[in-house]
Amino acid sequence: MRAQTVDVKSSNGRILCCTVFRSGGKKLLAKGHVISDEDIRILESEGMENVWVTELEEGEVGEDDAVCTVATDMGCGCYEIRMAAGGRANLVATENCCVLVDEELLKQLNCTASVVIATTLNFSFALAGQRIATVKSTPFAVAKEQLEALTAILKDRGPILQARPVRSPSVGILYTDPVNGDRARQLFEGIMRQRLERFAVSANFVLACAEEEMAVSRALQHLIRSKPSVILVASTTAPAGPEDVIGRGMARIGGHMERFLAPVEPGNLLLLSYKDEIPIVSAPGCFRSAAAAGPISCVRLGSRMPRARRPAGLRLTGNDASSKGSDRRGPNPPSRPV
Repeated sequence: MRAQTVDVKSSNGRILCCTVFRSGGKKLLAKGHVISDEDIRILESEGMENVWVTELEEGEVGEDDAVCTVATDMGCGCYEIRMAAGGRANLVATENCCVLVDEELLKQLNCTASVVIATTLNFSFALAGQRIATVKSTPFAVAKEQLEALTAILKDRGPILQARPVRSPSVGILYTDPVNGDRARQLFEGIMRQRLERFAVSANFVLACAEEEMAVSRALQHLIRSKPSVILVASTTAPAGPEDVIGRGMARIGGHMERFLAPVEPGNLLLLSYKDEIPIVSAPGCFRSAAAAGPISCVRLGSRMPRARRPAGLRLTGNDASSKGSDRRGPNPPSRPV
C-alpha cells in the first residue's frame, strides 16, 4: 500500500489512510472508509482541502475483496456472508444448524500473516441469525500471492466450516427410575422441555418405565419404531457404564455402544449408543439442571446437509466425544471440585 495526500475533490473512491476528525474532536470518517461523493461534500463543509488516502499497488487485493473471497471458499451449508467495516466478513447462520469446524485446518490457515478466521466451537449448535464465524484481514490490503495460497489450501483440503441445517428434528425421550418411571417424568419433564427449547425443538415421543432390562429394551424398541432423530434416556440415576441396566437394555435391542465417559465437566457420565443410525443417549446427571452444560447437545438432533454439498447425515463418534477435553470445560463451582 502507498499512502499519499490528495485533493478532497479528487478523492472519490479512495480509501482513507487515517481517521478524519471534526474541528471539535468528534470522529467524522473512520480509517479504511471508502470516500463517496457525499463524503466529499461533508469534508468540504468542514473546510478540508486535502486528505490522506491509500492506494493499492500491483500484486495487492483490497481488504474487503480479500475477506469476501476467503469467506466464500471457507465453508458450506446454511449461512450467508455479511460484510462489516474494517476488512471484516461475518458468516451468519440462515437456519438452525450444527456447526462443524476442521480445527487443524483452521489452525494452519491462522498461521498466515494476512487473514485470520475465528469460528464458533466444533459441534456447536447455532440458531438462525447467529454469527458462526468472522474473517479479518490486515488493514487496507492483502498480498495477492498470500491470498491465492490460502484459497488454494481451502480448495485442496475442503471447507473449514460446515453449517449443517437441523430441519424438523424429532426427539424421543425415555424417563426411567428404579421403582417407577413416571416419577422420573414428573421430576424432569420441565427441565427437559427447557433444554430442548434451546434447540427450538420439543419432545415428539415420550415413554416412561422402571429401570429393568426387559422394560427398558421394550420401551426403546417402541421409540425406535417412530424413527426419531435422537432418543434421550433421562433417569433418576446417573449412567454407571455399559453394564448398567440402561446399557444392557441398549445392547439387548442390538445397539452399538459408541462411547462411555466424556472429557467434559459437568456431563462426564455420557453413555452413547446407536441403533442403526439413531443415536441413543443415556443422559449424565447434569441434565437435571437447567444450566447450559453437559453433552446432551453433542448429538445435535440429527443434523442434515444436502447431498450435493456434503455427505448427508452426521454421526457423533467416540473419537469426537473424546476430543472435547480442551473446549468443553463447564463451570467449576466451589461445591464441585475438579
